[in-house]
Amino acid sequence: MKTLKDLFLDELADMYDAERRIVKALPKMANAATCAKLKAAIQFHLKETEGHVTKLEQVFQIFNEKARGKTCKATVGLLEEGDEIAAAFKGSEAINAALISAAQKVEHHEMASYGCLHEWAGLLGNKEAASLLQEILEEEKTANESLTKLARASSNEEALGSQGESKDEVANGRPPTRSPERQAARH
Repeated sequence: MKTLKDLFLDELADMYDAERRIVKALPKMANAATCAKLKAAIQFHLKETEGHVTKLEQVFQIFNEKARGKTCKATVGLLEEGDEIAAAFKGSEAINAALISAAQKVEHHEMASYGCLHEWAGLLGNKEAASLLQEILEEEKTANESLTKLARASSNEEALGSQGESKDEVANGRPPTRSPERQAARH
């Protein structure tokens, strides 16, 4: 009969595979970004993600298990979708918003998974593993919040392109304007 520990180790293997795949995907995403702040955010999260792989290996060790990966079909699908989005919007004003969307889908999957793993480690009475998993969860949440801030600060508006009139301009029937200040604020 399968137990919570079996479920925990199965999900841990799933996330170990996911993080290793994400380490390979993030450099491509950073290269596709045209916004310097987005590139920097992705590169920063790459370093964190490399640390996540190490922390997951530590969690396996805590449970006296060899680190192993199990194909994370969700991450495979999300990364494939991200590649498709990057290719479809390459060279467009919407590329950075598209990349943020793809990255946030991955972050949300990770937050859900690490939330469960953290809780299960606690139920299994392993505070050290729970603490490592909580650290990863907090970094994933922070990465997601950073992406949201970048989207709101520039990428979403940039994606509007020539449709980029403000709400006030639309309400007042004025033509769209792009002041030098608005252009500079975008990056």
